[in-house]
Amino acid sequence: MKSIILFRHAKSDWDATYSSDHQRPINQRGIKASKLMGSYLAKINEIPDLIISSSALRALQTMENAISTGKWESKIAVKKEVYHASVSTLIDLIKRTKNIYSNICIIGHEPTFSYFLKSITNETVFKFPTATMAKIVLKVESWNNLDNKSSKLLWIRKPKELSNK
Repeated sequence: MKSIILFRHAKSDWDATYSSDHQRPINQRGIKASKLMGSYLAKINEIPDLIISSSALRALQTMENAISTGKWESKIAVKKEVYHASVSTLIDLIKRTKNIYSNICIIGHEPTFSYFLKSITNETVFKFPTATMAKIVLKVESWNNLDNKSSKLLWIRKPKELSNK
């Protein structure tokens, strides 16, 4: 069985100085949320084998905070195609993942994640806030067999829900 954790980048800093959208950093709230989510995955023993991150600065900073706080020892792949990816691009990327990895985490963006969830699990998610995670389980042995008949949304966690506990 395989699983995917979708991890939307943390809250970005619109007031920062940056040369392009790709270079926009996360803000203090984003730092706190990404650390919280990294610790959460460690606490529930769901640390991914492989992280596939967008190359956008805010995604990379989200990943770095989660890894350092949660003490993840995951393999990392930074993929430019995750930035502005379509659902079909994400599916193709996942299907090319080596089968030695059972649990992957994709750090990326909206609205792609909402559309991906709908496409792969038939679940409609109307809001996928920053630093939110969603876990999808797949009843397949190979990433290449990814389809919506074998995929189920297991949970969605938002930083706001976890910080109130």
